[in-house]
Amino acid sequence: MKRKLIEDSINYLKYVQKKKGFVVSADSLVEYDLEVPDENTDIEELKVKIMIDNHATEYKEKILSDNIVREAIPSTLKKEDWMEAANIGELEPKINKCEKCSLSKTRKNFVFGSGNPNADVMVIGEAPGADEDEQGLPFVGRAGKLLTDILKAINFSREDIFICNILKCRPPENRNPNPEEISKCEPYLIKQIELIKPKLILCVGTFAGQTMLRVKEPLGKMRGKFYNITFGNTEVKVMVTYHPAALLRNPNWKKPTWEDVQLFRSEYDKEKK
Repeated sequence: MKRKLIEDSINYLKYVQKKKGFVVSADSLVEYDLEVPDENTDIEELKVKIMIDNHATEYKEKILSDNIVREAIPSTLKKEDWMEAANIGELEPKINKCEKCSLSKTRKNFVFGSGNPNADVMVIGEAPGADEDEQGLPFVGRAGKLLTDILKAINFSREDIFICNILKCRPPENRNPNPEEISKCEPYLIKQIELIKPKLILCVGTFAGQTMLRVKEPLGKMRGKFYNITFGNTEVKVMVTYHPAALLRNPNWKKPTWEDVQLFRSEYDKEKK
């Protein structure tokens, strides 16, 4: 899949730059169904667009097949101490003083996550809020209470599972996470998943779903199904549903959320059997 995308891009760029020494017949591009740019096209801009389009196509096709392979994006090229952590207890003190992005300057507490370090189920949200930042624990405000009630309704307690967020620090004014913050923090999350080795993950909220699935789809298109995602040597079934905070703002989303979590519980029971 990746090789074909690369070959397509190379052939396209050869054609675009044929006046610079590349000679590629226009007929050879028919099978690629590519748009031939005019003389005013900015070639550098075009290269970036092709890379973005190829990236989106690759993951879209993976999602349609329900299989995604996820690799952590290293925040640095050098080996870091936390990468060698053998368990969740060992990982936390190695990363809770992180200063890789500007959120370290505004946070009160680093919110690592909490729950069973050997859980079969993980719940992943977007980022800590004010209550979480104050206490250093995930989902402890009004939205957290609602999440606890939802889990209880499908026979899970918070002690049974592991709960964390894409970001470990609160964005000011609870704004959305930005790409730089996600890229710096995401390797920690992937490491948590690899150490815990859950069977299922429930992503709550748009950013959690988009980050895990590597797409820009709205939540309504991501929810209601399972995705088979591989994290290192760990294969996990992932489902996306609404964030509890969104349910507090829009009670109409409670019904589809209830449908999602019932399906999630049913799949968990199948996995256990």
